[in-house]
Amino acid sequence: MKALILVGGYGTRLRPLTLTQPKPLIEFANKPMVFHQMEALVAAGVDTVILAVSYYEKLLEEEVIKQANRWNITVHFSVEKEPLGTAGALALAKNLLKDDESFLVLNSDIICNFPFRQMISFHAYHQHEGTIAVTKAVEPSKYGVCVFDEKTRKVDRFVEKPPEYVGNNINAGLYVLSSKVFNRISLRPTSMEKEIFPQMAKTGNLYTYILEDFWMDIGQPRDFLTGTRLYLHFLNSKHSAMLCKKDFVREDVMIHYTARIGKGCIIGPNVVIGSDVQINDGVCLRDSTILSDSIIHSHSWINGSIIGRRCVIGSWVRIDNTCVIGDDVIVENELYLNGARVLPHKAISTSVLEPDIIM
Repeated sequence: MKALILVGGYGTRLRPLTLTQPKPLIEFANKPMVFHQMEALVAAGVDTVILAVSYYEKLLEEEVIKQANRWNITVHFSVEKEPLGTAGALALAKNLLKDDESFLVLNSDIICNFPFRQMISFHAYHQHEGTIAVTKAVEPSKYGVCVFDEKTRKVDRFVEKPPEYVGNNINAGLYVLSSKVFNRISLRPTSMEKEIFPQMAKTGNLYTYILEDFWMDIGQPRDFLTGTRLYLHFLNSKHSAMLCKKDFVREDVMIHYTARIGKGCIIGPNVVIGSDVQINDGVCLRDSTILSDSIIHSHSWINGSIIGRRCVIGSWVRIDNTCVIGDDVIVENELYLNGARVLPHKAISTSVLEPDIIM
């Protein structure tokens, strides 16, 4: 079985983190985002993965191939020279996929429990062109809603950002497609979601698989943090040994074994601490991710924020309200950062009292 992962976007919604590395390699719960997906694909029996890329392809290729060799799978890179959209990216990879009766396609921003085996089985059962995973959204009006028959799971139509309630199931970004889909697409900028899937639905060739567990598109900071909370809660219920259970932890916390934690710290809930991070005495962390090789000096307080790689946060600093600190940033002592987006390689010497971009 083969799979195509759509990783071609520039990751603008996750800046400043994506200014220094490609989005698929940003660590989510101490593992590059794309590795979560690739591990799940391997577990489902996929032996060939194609990555549709458009930038940072050399760095991505180096890291992914290294890991792919450990999994004993084949990896190909389909490189876009210009933006092609989701359907155009699929058309570009046609020669790598067309010989298989069916294959998986997934967006790179998705985190969930990845029920690929179940989706493949359901797709084989109904024997039509496509199976699309759907999930229930709290605010479906923000998304395109998928309307389908509850018994047969056949898709009837899609409604883009409906002003009135028509349902709460949205496209979850995971698909099983038949090779017949190549008859519908061509090598030009085209959207699977807005153009091809509605065509398939009109001809009765698209079915839904309903996700039962957690799901989140983690392509922007607030959703990245929400996805972290959902993922840690899932681990606590299914694989609790992966979480830290020490006295200073306040539930659902993941700490890399190389990280160092000082005395009198309060960590959690919903915190991830990356490799070789140093947390000094009296630090409080809540609902946050601290990426690798960063130092948080004593008595600082970080809430609902993401700290990039190799940052140095001074003593008695308060960071709050979905701050995103880029790589290699220094924040001096006794400052308050409120909703700041700090670009990489900056030194911050004054407080940021209102949400702002620090360039």
